Amino acid sequence: MNALLKSTNLNKSYRIDANNEQQVLFDVNVQVHRGEFISVMGPSGSGKSTLLYNLCGMDRRSSGSVQFKDHTLETLSEPQLARVRLDEMGFVFQQIHLLRNLSIMDNVLLPGYLSKRCPRRLIEERAEELLNRTGIASLADRSITQASGGQLQRVGICRALINEPDIIFGDEPTGALNSKASAEIMELLTEVNRTGTTILLVTHDVRVASRTHRVLLMKDGRLVNEKALGPVADGSEEVTEREAVLASWLQENEV
Repeated sequence: MNALLKSTNLNKSYRIDANNEQQVLFDVNVQVHRGEFISVMGPSGSGKSTLLYNLCGMDRRSSGSVQFKDHTLETLSEPQLARVRLDEMGFVFQQIHLLRNLSIMDNVLLPGYLSKRCPRRLIEERAEELLNRTGIASLADRSITQASGGQLQRVGICRALINEPDIIFGDEPTGALNSKASAEIMELLTEVNRTGTTILLVTHDVRVASRTHRVLLMKDGRLVNEKALGPVADGSEEVTEREAVLASWLQENEV
């Protein structure tokens, strides 16, 4: 099976000064297949977020290759990369980057209008569908200052889905939320994944990672292990069991 997203010997270094560089990724090889829900875990500073940003083209690798669908990311110009991210990828961050001068509905609509792949009427219908699906339709005309953190993260997910992306990247998407809101967002992302959208997220939270199909473990810039959990079934009892299995595995790997 061909991978939707693949890195081959991915390396990333940052220049510290004229004579020194710091390498933060070392020959990372990752394959993500359509429909997978994958989390990346590891100690602070292990390269999790750097890997995510290199895989989506927000950061440029130092060597190696990243293939997304039929795109070889390192060969694309910045405008070409921006178009791929707009049309074919979605993003959900810990800090919710919404525009304060736009309503919640307009924040969701904006990427759809910018993409111009569909008539405005269809974009607006999809935005309404997404707000209904995520339970925040009643907030459509509100300012983002009139919504809670959990509600705003739902807005971010709607915005990420507006252009029907092949993959959603998440960088600690529940990191700023309380446990109840975090669980609700993970339920929502699980449902999004069940409809066929591939998800790759970075997290330090065992509860979050236990909802994913596969966990990649980073240490010191290297991919050192992975744990297959499979899709999660409905029911809190299984989720609790998965958390215990994952916590034990992380302990075995000294994380």
